[in-house]
Amino acid sequence: MEKQLTITHDHLELTATLHYPTAGEGQTTLQEKRPIIVICHGFVGSRIGVDRLFVKTARALAAEGNFVLRFDYGGCGESNGDYGALGFDSMVEQTRTVLNYATSLDCIDPTRVTLLGHSLGGAVSIMTAIKDRRVKRLILWSAVGYPFNDIVRIVGREGYDEAYQSGRTDYQGYSLSPIFFDSLMEHQPFQSLTRFSGDVFLVHGTSDDIIPVDYTFLYQKLFWTRAEGTCEKEIIFQANHTYSTHAHQQEAIHATIGWLNKLEEQKQEWLNWSI
Repeated sequence: MEKQLTITHDHLELTATLHYPTAGEGQTTLQEKRPIIVICHGFVGSRIGVDRLFVKTARALAAEGNFVLRFDYGGCGESNGDYGALGFDSMVEQTRTVLNYATSLDCIDPTRVTLLGHSLGGAVSIMTAIKDRRVKRLILWSAVGYPFNDIVRIVGREGYDEAYQSGRTDYQGYSLSPIFFDSLMEHQPFQSLTRFSGDVFLVHGTSDDIIPVDYTFLYQKLFWTRAEGTCEKEIIFQANHTYSTHAHQQEAIHATIGWLNKLEEQKQEWLNWSI
């Protein structure tokens, strides 16, 4: 079962889709508290994803017994607002507002709250998790490492200069302001990530020409320096930034499900041992 809803954040109305956990032939099972995974899309993206990546991911995760909530950031998809005037900080706060809704559901297990962030949404997820202790796990797909440098490279130096000279630049129909670029400068996920103590799973494609696969190797090395929390990765051969083949989509989804299931098995083993 899927439910369309609107989550209010300040003056924004964020359009979202909540997927209920299913078992057997699509029957919703709500007898016990379940995990929830919030999907955070990337730069000028949407909750649908390129080639419906996030729709497929959410349905697959729901079939494994999870609640899944995917949403459009302000100014993206079906949400209102001006994406280019909001900036990185606003995306963090929007994510926290979505977490407010997610964790208010009686059927949610507060010890199993996960953010799944793709590209810029990966960097937003890291900074949200650092700020919001409700996030227990991170799944980062092709995550941005240097928000300012990476987005300027995508937009182009000419577009960046135009934003400061004229107050706006157009990128794929999105009007980006200096406020947007300034906000990107203020956040360094690589330097901040050690403040998150939860478990992390990294996924990246070797043919990603938008965000280098090297970032994921560096992310893992830095996450390994923490005193708490595990970090594993899955490198998908020849996958691009948005996993735009059926095979690559399935690899990313199945690897993610496998990691989550392994965490659940380890948790159950620990409970059995402690009893």
